[in-house]
Amino acid sequence: MAGMLRKVLASGLAAKVIQEARKPQNQAKIKEFIAKMGEQNKKQGGGRGYGRGPVR
Repeated sequence: MAGMLRKVLASGLAAKVIQEARKPQNQAKIKEFIAKMGEQNKKQGGGRGYGRGPVR
């Protein structure tokens, strides 16, 4: 019963997120956020590199 309730709650939340993401003002905020995150990733450098220990 708890698993089913969790799934219903998750699907309702996902539907609300999608509904809000379709609004033009929220699309602008999302694009700005993605651009900001992209800039931060560039500043941090690459993921893999020399001197970071063995790859597992």
